Formats: sequence, structure tokens, C-alpha cells
Amino acid sequence: MNPTDLPLAERLQTALALQRAAYHAHPVPTLAERQDDLKRLRAFLREHQEAICDAISADYGHRSHHETRLAELAPAVDGIGHVLGQLRGWMKPQRRHVDLLSFPGAQNRVIPQPLGVVGAIVPWNFPVNLSFVPLSYIFAAGNRALVKMSENSRHLAALLIDKIPAYFPPEKLQFFDETGGVGVAFSQLPFDHLLFTGSGATGRAVMAAAAANLCPVTLELGGKAPAIVCDDFPLRTAAERILFVKCLNAGQICTSVDHAWLPEARIEAFVQMAREIVPAHFPGSQGLASPDYTSIIDARSFERLLAALEEARARGASVIPLLPGPAWDASTRKIVPHIVLNAPADTALMRREIFGPILPLRGYRALGEVVAAINAGDRPLAIYPFSHDARVVQHLLDHVMSGGVSVNDALFHVAQHDLPFGGVGASGMGHYHGREGFETFSKLRPVFHQARFSALKFIGPPYGRFADAMLKFLIK
Repeated sequence: MNPTDLPLAERLQTALALQRAAYHAHPVPTLAERQDDLKRLRAFLREHQEAICDAISADYGHRSHHETRLAELAPAVDGIGHVLGQLRGWMKPQRRHVDLLSFPGAQNRVIPQPLGVVGAIVPWNFPVNLSFVPLSYIFAAGNRALVKMSENSRHLAALLIDKIPAYFPPEKLQFFDETGGVGVAFSQLPFDHLLFTGSGATGRAVMAAAAANLCPVTLELGGKAPAIVCDDFPLRTAAERILFVKCLNAGQICTSVDHAWLPEARIEAFVQMAREIVPAHFPGSQGLASPDYTSIIDARSFERLLAALEEARARGASVIPLLPGPAWDASTRKIVPHIVLNAPADTALMRREIFGPILPLRGYRALGEVVAAINAGDRPLAIYPFSHDARVVQHLLDHVMSGGVSVNDALFHVAQHDLPFGGVGASGMGHYHGREGFETFSKLRPVFHQARFSALKFIGPPYGRFADAMLKFLIK
């Protein structure tokens, strides 16, 4: 029987059983085998660039090909190169200090070994980046992988399901489309590790399902990541950098700037600069029709964002579009970048992650107000301080906890291959990227080698004076 003809749960269980059997038959791939896996991942991305861009654009309705190359293909390909360069060192056993009751010749080692089969549940907003970057660490650690794509990534999922078998056998890597109920059944599988990237609500459900199998999870969630512009930082530079990130992928990024804090006296100038900066990104009369501006992913998200804008306007906020012409286009699901001033604290824009091209500005008089406001909510996936004063930056690092930080820019910490990436608290748990990614998908296995002789021979029962003397020496 063709595996695709099986019922969903059975098909997933069959795929997992196939990979687990392959793992048991060959549990520790060599360096050369892992390097080959990484090169195959990279080859797929390089050889299918245009098809990937087309598929993601079809899934969005329209997605800038430049943004797909910039935010998906380039980080994944460059990241694989980084992993290839570091992998030999990561795989080396670590020597550790030998402690109690060991004669000379005893040894301690930590050996990184593959966990087995890793599951990955991938969101729609950066579906190549958020599948192939984790896969580079999953394969570097010597594992096998099953990957579940989003219901909003149908065209890309079809491409991956069709083309990946030419690069990897099913006992190494398989992709699954979300055709209804796949995500729930997938999260219930007894993986050796499960990676989920997406919303906090779904992350809680995934973690609960994984708990039934005592399956360890890495959760990459989101939250309201703030930019904090300080008095000493050039306002134009801050505006350019914040607005670039806010317009990228139409703001549909978990690490995007959700909102920005500015000294009260600088808000008006920031708005005026934004009116100049954003039209320069999408010049001429094209506006929303620009091929460089990405659509909102689906009708539900489009309507949610418009409703949030309307609620803020109805509650007295100033809603400022940053491109000429219509503020939105239902036929293409595009929304003009907006700034919102004075939105009440209980509106949707201020309560939940925005995930769109809308930037609320919040004024402050003293930095302590900002710290208190951020700490009153969930810990964000990132914070973005803008200041050239090292003491101010360190104060924010010390007093505001977040998953990651980019100082004097936004988002860039995610693109650093040698930095761990991950949330904290409501924004996630665990890390991948860098050595930490390799270790996340490895078992760091402690191995103690006893010397030819053991001190226990001399201090074991019946306990005598020698045991008393030795224990007193150890506990003194």
C-alpha cells in the first residue's frame, strides 16, 4: 500500500517508525555523513530558488521575491555554511575535571550524541527559514527529522513534498502538509525532541501534547517586542531602522518591532520622518501595488488588523497612514504601514502581538516608565534599545528580560549564526542557532572512565579509621 493512502495517524506513525528503525540501525552518523546532509540541504535551496519564491508568493497572495531571498534563502544558505565550518569542533568530546574518590587515570568526558528523531512544526511567515535553519542543526547533531508545514504554506509544502525525496530518503527527512488535524496528531507523536514555532496559544497545546510522551520541546513563540529610543540616539537613524523592520514582510515577523517607545518631545518629529521614509521604500505612484510590498497572509489576519486599527481610531487614537492613496486593498490583502498615537491600553493593538504593518508609538518622560511597563507584561522575544550610552544600554539589559537583544537596530541578533536564538517565559523556551542549536538536538552524554584502581576499595564497609579520615578530608 502507498503510505499516502493510509489514515493520517497511521501515516505519521509509520513515518516515525521508519526513521526510528533507521536511527537504531545507524545511531551515530560520521562527520562526513553529516556534512553530506548539510550540503544536500544547501543544494536544494540553491537549485530551487525561483520555485521557492514563487510558491511562497502564491501562499501569501503576493510576497516580494527579494524579501524571500533576503529573509529566508540567504540566512539558511549562509547558516549552513557556518554549521559546516564549526561542526568538527562541536562534535569533539569534551574533557571534564575528575572529582571525588578517583585514582589517577580516571577520566570524565561529555560526548554529544544524536537524540534520534526530531519533529518540527513550522509557521507560515518564514517557512523556509524556520524549517531549513533548524534542520541544519538537527542534521548537524546527527538526527532524522519529520517536518509539519502550516496550512497557509500549501504551495510550498507541495513543492517540498515533491522535490525533497530526490535529496533525502524518507528515513532521513519527510515533510507533511497541514490538511486538517495533522498538527494535533503530529504533536502527539513520541519524538525524541519537538520544535514548535508559532503562537503562544498553540505552543501551550503542543507542549501539553508532548508532555504525555515526556518529549522535550523547544518553543519559539512571540510577543510584543519593543523598540526603546533614547534621547541621545539620532532620531532619523532610529526611524529608518525601525521602519525597515516594520515594513519587512508587512510586519509579519515574530521578532519585528511591535511598538516603539520615544521621549515625548520626539514623537512628532518621528512621525514626520516616517512620512518621508516609508514612501521612499515604495516610490512613485505604486503605493500598495509595489512588488516590494508583501500581502497579509490570509483574510482572517487582514480583517483582524483592520478591526484593530478601527477600534483604536474609534477610541480616540490618531491613525496615520504612511503611503499615499488607499489605506488598504482587500483584493490583494495589503495594508499601508500605519503609525498609531495614543491608543488606549486596553485596545487590541496594545494588548496582543500586532503581527502586521502597524506601529504604535508610546511616549515616556523617564526610562523607568518604560522598564516598568515592559516588566508588567509577558517577557518579549526581543527588545531593541537605541542608545550610544553604554550605561543606559546595560541598565536596560539588567532590568528588562527578553529572549534576545539587538542594540541600535532591530532583528539583527536573529541573523547572527553564532548567537543562540530563543525566547524566555511566554515568548518561548530553549534555543537553536549556533553551538546551542547543535547541543539542543544532541544528548550531551556524560561518560566516566574509572581508573584501574578505585578508592572505594579502601573506604567501603566495614568502615574503619581510613574511611573516617578520608571522609573528614573530603568534607572539611
